[in-house]
Order: sequence, then structure tokens, then C-alpha cells
Amino acid sequence: MRILHTADWHFGKTLDGRDRIAEQQRVIREMAEICRAEAIDVVLMAGDVFQTVNPSAQAEQLYYEALASLSDGGKRGLIVIAGNHDNPERIAAARPLAEPRGITLLGLPKSAADATEKRSGQAYRVRGGVGHLELALPATRETLMMLALPYPSESRISEVLSEVLDERVMREQYNARLRRWFEERAAHFRDDTVNIAMSHLYLRGGVESESEVQIQIGGAYAVDASVFPDTAQYVALGHLHRPQDVGGARMPIRYAGSPLAYSFSEASQEKSVTILEVHPGQPAVIKTVPLHSGRPLVRWVAPEGLRQVYSWIDEGRDRDAYIDLAVHVHSGLEFEEIHRLRALHEGIVQIRPILMHNGSEQMLKDEGNRATRSLEEHFAQFYFERNGVPPDDALVRLFLALASETRDADRIQEGEASA
Repeated sequence: MRILHTADWHFGKTLDGRDRIAEQQRVIREMAEICRAEAIDVVLMAGDVFQTVNPSAQAEQLYYEALASLSDGGKRGLIVIAGNHDNPERIAAARPLAEPRGITLLGLPKSAADATEKRSGQAYRVRGGVGHLELALPATRETLMMLALPYPSESRISEVLSEVLDERVMREQYNARLRRWFEERAAHFRDDTVNIAMSHLYLRGGVESESEVQIQIGGAYAVDASVFPDTAQYVALGHLHRPQDVGGARMPIRYAGSPLAYSFSEASQEKSVTILEVHPGQPAVIKTVPLHSGRPLVRWVAPEGLRQVYSWIDEGRDRDAYIDLAVHVHSGLEFEEIHRLRALHEGIVQIRPILMHNGSEQMLKDEGNRATRSLEEHFAQFYFERNGVPPDDALVRLFLALASETRDADRIQEGEASA
């Protein structure tokens, strides 16, 4: 049996306001081509289909197109679970149309995946229940026994996992609950099935990126690898955007990572999908296939100033990339200069001036003096970091007047509350 593991599509996510739907469309087409080239029997999507619980119509349309494309009309199995960004009901809403085409959509940890009608030449569920299913696939006689746990927050599990706020106790009780969940369902694993587990959660030791929304409170909802059953041949995870294996486990555990780089902290990462060749009772053979559809994210640091940046633009450096630019300057950048840079290279997303003082560089930010700054200094710092130029005197006066009015209103409210 050949399996493709993907996760964290985040349809509708932008990069500092830049629409990335076209890249997301291309990467789904690329995945579909990989499925054909690699003779994939079933695709596992480990959560975070969307960026928000209320995605745009365009993002939702792309979701349905992805389901149709990756399932190949039912010739290929497809299992999708909800992540922490997803509305569980929205993920599962297409079930009446999806299930006759070999597609399983699970929104909540308590969602059931019962048997579906057997159809010639199509994937179908032989049997199933809450959190587990056996999937028959047309191109192989082997069946897949899947344990599938959508994002298991307390609210989605519909129970309070701990009455105690101590982080260590919360983590232990959360891990114990997940361990029981997997142990109960691992009883469905058999010697003659391919046995896989899938979820969307944070496993301790995983390397995070800036583009993820943390789902752990401190370490309270960090999960230990020991929660997964020994009999699983592979554990497919979603949530972390950096493709990575998780060490210290008794079986292979992997985050497939996001198919696109969604923040500049991911600039150096090679995005990919994970492919398994796995048979009953045998270790999984795992490889990654790189993805090339997304625009690169790169960081430029220009110690020689704007002249160096214009030279890079003229020579066509990183023409198709999104750019995070840090440029050394001796004074703030004028708005006209910022607009000119972005007109010459539309991929320049962020511009961070680095002020030079007596031969040393300073990002107009001194963390050590942050607590002693005045409100005016804080505003000036914030404005400069956002716009690349300092605010003029009139804007500073307006800000201070508004801040004063807000403080006066707060004092009045506090006085009324205490009266």
C-alpha cells in the first residue's frame, strides 16, 4: 500500500496581505500529479485545511476542488481531519457528497466513520466507528486500519480534562486521556491490515515556526510520543509547519509540514509531502517528495544600504520570491523610497531599516531600555518599525491627545465602578 501524508494547507492564508490562493491551487495540482506518478492508494490530510473557521468562498471552493482532485473520483482513498484552525462542522459538511467517492471527512474527535456502500473500482469503508475506520482500496488487496483523531481540544472532546491549573498536572491528565483514546481504538488493529494513526496536535520536542497558532498553554497541552499505540506502523501528524520526524518514539512519527512557506521563519525550509510504502506486519518505508509550487520566501540583508538593494533588483535577484528586507541606513526611509522599492520588486513584503550610528548598527530598538521609555517614544518606535519613517510632530501630538482622553475615560469608569 502506498500512502501520501500531507497537512496544514491553510487555504485563505495571506502573507502580509498578499493573496496566495493561486499558489495553493498550484500546489494541490502538484500533489495530484505526485499521487499519479507515485501510484498512491490513499491520501492522509492531517488537519488545518483552512486558515480561519470562516474561510472565503474562494478558499472553500479550493477545498472541494482538492477533495475531487486528490481522490481521483473515488479511485484513491482520502481521509481528512480538522485542525485547530478549522471549523469542524465546515470540514465535515460535504460528507453526503464525499463518502460515495471514497472520501472520509472527520471534524470532531467524537465523529463516527461507519461503513459505506461497496462500489466497484472505488475506495470504501469496510467498517468503522468513532475515531477508527477500515478502508478498502481498489488498487490493492490490503486494507488500511486508521485511527483518526481530529484536533483534540477540551471543548471539542466536550469534557474538562483537568480541574487543576497546575501545568504539570494538566499535561499529565491530557496525555492520559489521549493515551486511553488511542489504546481503546488500537484494539481494531490487526495483523492483516496496514495500521496507521493520525492526529493534529503538538508533540513535545517538535520544532515550531512563527506561522503556527500555538495549541499548547505553556506545556499543558504538549503531547508525549508514548500516547500512541506500539502497534501503529506510522503516526501522521499535522500542526507544525516544518517537515520533521519526531525522535524518541517506538514507531515512525512525522509532521508532513505545510506545503507552502507561510512566514519568513520558514524561509530556508524545503516543503514536501511524505510518502509511505507499507504492508501489514512490516516496517514502513518512508521518503519525502519536494514541492515546488510555492513562491520562495527569502531574507535580504543589505549592509551597504539602498544602493546595494537597487543593484540586486537590477540583476533580477530572487525575482519570483517574497522578500523580507533589512537595509542599513543613516536616517529613516521616506515614504517615496518605500513605494519605489515595492514598485521595482512587487515581492518585497517587509522593509526593516537598520540605523547606523558611529559605525555600529541599531534597529531603532533597545530592548534593555523598553521599560523606561515614555509613551511618546513607544509610539515613535512602533510607527517607525511599521512605516520606515519617524512620525511627524503633528501626528505625535494627536496620538498623545487621544491617549490622554482614553486615560481620562478609564479613570471615570473606575471611579463609577468603585462608587
